Amino acid sequence: MAASAVEFAQATIGIFHNALLKDETFTKFVEDQSQHMPTYYMGLVDDEGSINYYDGEVRIVAPDGAQYAQVGADGILDLIAERTEPWTYVKIPYLKDVGWKGFEAGADSGIYRVGPLARLNVCTQIGTRLAQAEYERFLDYFGGGPVHATFAFHWARLIEMLSAAERTAAIIADDQIMDGPLRTPLGEPGSGVGVIEAARGVLIHDYKLDKKGLIDDVNLIVATTHNVAAISLSIKDMARAVIKDGNVEEGILNLVEMSFRNYDPCLACATHALPGQMPLVLDVHEADGSVRERIER
Repeated sequence: MAASAVEFAQATIGIFHNALLKDETFTKFVEDQSQHMPTYYMGLVDDEGSINYYDGEVRIVAPDGAQYAQVGADGILDLIAERTEPWTYVKIPYLKDVGWKGFEAGADSGIYRVGPLARLNVCTQIGTRLAQAEYERFLDYFGGGPVHATFAFHWARLIEMLSAAERTAAIIADDQIMDGPLRTPLGEPGSGVGVIEAARGVLIHDYKLDKKGLIDDVNLIVATTHNVAAISLSIKDMARAVIKDGNVEEGILNLVEMSFRNYDPCLACATHALPGQMPLVLDVHEADGSVRERIER
């Protein structure tokens, strides 16, 4: 099954190159500078700089690719702060020392991104042979990294899918996967921070336990929370690109939705709420702030 997963991933990447990367409808968004967002990026890496999903250190790089920080799980909360806005239940994290400069990208703004594109931007190598070749092809297409094209998230996911299949095939051939311990015994009650990568990006779990080992306090910063400022910027960038002379057609809503689908957002996770409907509302404002037109789904 692992071998077939490698073949499936390769076939999917082949379809991506032969169909999407030859489709001007898609590539115009990949290459359009209005859909490029120079932000900081956060992801886990191992000792060799390869992508790591479970046991690495958190690396953050600046928009120019320079390393901003690399820390263990116990140091990550010292690097970020969170703020609130009146129009959302999601907290908005940012790099504390860079600071909050509003919803603007760039080296002077503390906004950062996580997820497939971020992981490819913070690593120096993928760590598996076939995915490494595709990663180099990815970098060549964009003229090197870091890659700021928001629509490159999709290509990054395919590279990770291939890498995951390769890693699976290697891991199941290793007899040590059956060695213990399978469960870590409970230590002294206290507090601790853990960081892993989910498909959407970095997950930070901050727990405090009481004397019985039960959870007394918990703070979760999930991938969509990390990305919410960038998601907001992507929506604004797409709206600016596709709304001309104040005219809004039904297709505009689909294009705006395409922009934030790059992040595979889970607002239920980010707000720690059970999922319900996701009403999508687009308001077109006049220069004086009044609503000219509203489209709802």
